[in-house]
Order: sequence, then C-alpha cells, then structure tokens
Amino acid sequence: MHLSRALRPTGRSIRTASARTTRAGGIVLAVAALLVSACSAPGPATHTTSAAQVLAALPPATPAALEPYYAQKPSWRDCGVPGFQCATMKAPLDYAKPGAGDVRLAVARKKATGKGKALGSLVVNPGGPGGSAIGYLQQYAGVGYPASVRARYDMVAVDPRGVARSEPVECLGDRAMDAYTQTDLTPDDRKETEALSGAFRTFAEGCGAHAPSLLRHVSTVEAARDMDILRAVLGDPKLNYVGASYGTFLGATYAGLYPERVGRMVLDGAMDPALSAREMNLGQTEGFETAFRSFAKDCVRQSDCPLGGRGATPEQVGATLQAFFRKLDAHPLPTGDASGRKLGEALATTGVIAAMYDQSSWPQLREALTSAMKENDGAGLLVLSDSYYERDASGHYSNLMFANAAVNCLDSPPSFSSPEQVEQSLPTFEKASPVFGRTLAWASLNCAYWPVAPTGEPHRIEAKGAAPIVVVGTTRDPATPYRWAQSLAGQLSSARLLTFDGDGHTAFGRGSACIDSAIDTYLLRGTPPAPGKSCS
Repeated sequence: MHLSRALRPTGRSIRTASARTTRAGGIVLAVAALLVSACSAPGPATHTTSAAQVLAALPPATPAALEPYYAQKPSWRDCGVPGFQCATMKAPLDYAKPGAGDVRLAVARKKATGKGKALGSLVVNPGGPGGSAIGYLQQYAGVGYPASVRARYDMVAVDPRGVARSEPVECLGDRAMDAYTQTDLTPDDRKETEALSGAFRTFAEGCGAHAPSLLRHVSTVEAARDMDILRAVLGDPKLNYVGASYGTFLGATYAGLYPERVGRMVLDGAMDPALSAREMNLGQTEGFETAFRSFAKDCVRQSDCPLGGRGATPEQVGATLQAFFRKLDAHPLPTGDASGRKLGEALATTGVIAAMYDQSSWPQLREALTSAMKENDGAGLLVLSDSYYERDASGHYSNLMFANAAVNCLDSPPSFSSPEQVEQSLPTFEKASPVFGRTLAWASLNCAYWPVAPTGEPHRIEAKGAAPIVVVGTTRDPATPYRWAQSLAGQLSSARLLTFDGDGHTAFGRGSACIDSAIDTYLLRGTPPAPGKSCS
C-alpha cells in the first residue's frame, strides 16, 4: 500500500520497474568492519589523511568517546562497478552512549576525473527516507552529474543507517509485502477499516521484531551526525552536499547541527522541518492534486487520453479516474503477474501516483490506463506501482519502504493515532485532493502502531553562521510542494531560493539548462544564484 512520503529523487521515466530505481537509488549491498573496511584493489590512489587533517576535522568540543570514530581511516576497495570504490565506516549506535555498540555504514566514491584543482568531496543523497545513496551515486550521480562537477569533486555517498547496505531495516518477506501493498486503502466499512489497521500493525510488528535496537536509532538527526563523521573520515574541513527530497531534510538537519561545517550545499525539492506529520501529509496531498491537474490538462490534449477528450476539465478527468478506482475496488483486473497479483484500487492508485513524480512518465501512464480501462489489462499500472515500491522482476522488494517508515515514524509524532481520527479528517483531505485525498489520509495512519516512540518534533532550522545554502523548489512538485522550499529558504539564515517553474519532483538534472547552470556555478565557484532567480 502507498505510504505517504517525500520521496523520489530526480525523476526520470519509469519504463520498467528498475528504471525508477536507477534514479531513486539502486539496490547494492555491502558489509562493514572496524575502522573502515580493509581490502584494497587496483584503481585510483587511496586518499590519505594526515594527523593535522584529522584534528582539523573534529568539531569543536568533540567528546573523547567520539574521537575514534572521527579518526577512522578509509581503506577503499573495488565495488564491482567500474570506476567506483567502496569502504565501510562505523558510527555509534546511540550517540548518548558511544560505548554501547556501533552501526556499520557503507560508503562509496568515484574519484575526481579532472587534473585541475580539486574541491574535495561532494556527498549526495537521493531522498526517501530509504533511498540508497550508493545506488544513486553508482547509477546516476557518479556518471550523470555534469562532467565539470565530477572533474573537480570526489563523488561520495553513504547509505544512511537502516538503509540498503547500511544494516538495513527489514519488516516483511516478499509474499507478505505483496499482500500488504494490495490492502484496501479506502475502507468502506468497519471490517475493511479493521483489516487496514491490522495490516499496519503487522508491518510495524515485523519491523520491531527484526531489529528492536536499531529501530530506535535511525532518526534523521543521527544520520546527520553520521555525515559529520563521514566528512572527517574523508578529510574534508567542510561538508559539500547535494540532497534531493528527504535528502534536503537530512542536509538542513546537518546544517542546523554543524553550521560552521557547511560547505557548498544544495537542497533540491525541499521539505519543511517545521511542519507536523499531519501538515506534511496534507501538503503532499495538495501537491499530488496539483500534479494530477497538470497531467489532466496535458492528457486531454493527447489523442490517446482514456480519461476524457479535448475540452474536458481537470475535475471531469479526475471524476473519471475516481470512477475507475471504484470499479477496481469491486472487480480487480488481471495483470498476467506470475505470482497471481491482480490490479485492485490500492495498486492502481499507487501506479498513478508514481507517474506524477515526472512528466516524462505521463505517456506511459496514459498507455497503462488505456490498457486497464479499455482492455481490462492491469499490467501497465502494476509496473508503475512496482517501480514505486522497488519490487523487482523476481518479486523481491528493496528495503525502501521499511526504512521509509522507520525513519518517518521516529522523526515526528504520528499524523493520526486511531482510525477515528482519520475519519474525522477525511473531508479536509478530500477537499485537498478529490482524487487522492481519501487514500493519502488513510495511508497516514501507518505510524500509529509503530513499536518505537518518536524522538523528533517539528522544528525550525536556522543554521546561523552557515555558508550560503541553495534551496531549490519546483512550482508543481507533487511530493515536496513549492511552498515548502519557500519556507525552508525563509528559515535558513544563509539560504538562497532557486525556483523551477515546472512539473515533476525536484529540478536539478531534469532538463532545465537554467537550473543546471545555476547549480553548477554554485558548486564550482561558490557563487549562489541571484536573489529571486527563477527558471523554466
């Protein structure tokens, strides 16, 4: 089932279930050892860090118990992906009790390709929470970022604690996850409501049974503190960083903790840390409605739109889609899936939502809807849904959805604590989005049954004293509404807002030469965009 989340970095087409994974962060696993995994292989020269650099990398007043973590020296080895090296570093499981155990974090890098003056490391994170930063680095950032940026920076990623290679949180097996994603998210009666609550409970219990200690320590604050250890391990006096979607919250949290350690930081598709979980879920609901209306206007101009002809309004298109969803609720469609899955309302809604992240997926969505609505074939929408959940062709799920819930449920008190609260809020959510409101309201109940109490609260982040930070917002972003970027830019004392007037989630690397040039200039020269700069 759909879990409301600020997700999907730098969107691209989702022609197959794996294509979206490429940009969201692929599935690549590694294991860890003490200082940083030993085992070197031929390749780029190993970076060495002097004692003076180690001392300079320590934040002021570093507790003695943390100094060994900051003094780790990476031993890089071949990743099995040409041009990339991997290592492992350790961080305290509990920063309040550094001696009580460690968490092992996987790190990867691609050395700077140019011969000019190096600018240090550029750490990237694709969002989620739960997206693999290493997968994102190896499949996109390390080969797809502008050549001028890759020439001057070592491109680096660390999978946050609980994610992908870094001691991943696990909750359900693949078959159980298949059942979970098909659970009805628009209950019509008490029986269906109890079934949905039961599904959330089963999911939460599975997460709690797997790693009860880790589950208490996968917060964004702890991941940000891990990034400061990474900065020191890399030998960098400041953190240069590009974060997308949830990666903006991670980056902003780092800036709030270590403003004096901020180097060149880009926060693309910004989240607003001052919002409660309910406010954030409602904001996303409005964002997906905005994106759908944009899709609807485009759809009716196309000859293959199954939701209405020329002249049809977004409201009419939305009503047609809602009627289709109701039909699926009663009569799921065959998909030809080897495991026997049919396309019900839950999977179909998730498939449509997946395509809202990137307008280049709209033709695929029209094709999938046409097949489902006119040919009774749900395979196309199932592919879109599987891409969202990172379910591969063999039926295996990545740990994306597990880590997503683990981090979100720890970072903030839940949106709702009972089904009754959801029911009371349905009119508000349905007003925000007639198409998706009901689904997204019920999806917001997932943290109500979480086995670990939240440790975070909504809060403003000012990061006074930080170097200039570039916050990027897209005007019709479905997952991180533009006003969130405006809010974060207004909170951060040194922020400069860069606006992309367009569709889809995030802006960097999505086809706007204006956006890309502004960010490239900032990363290479340290010059932020002019105040009020907007691109299309």
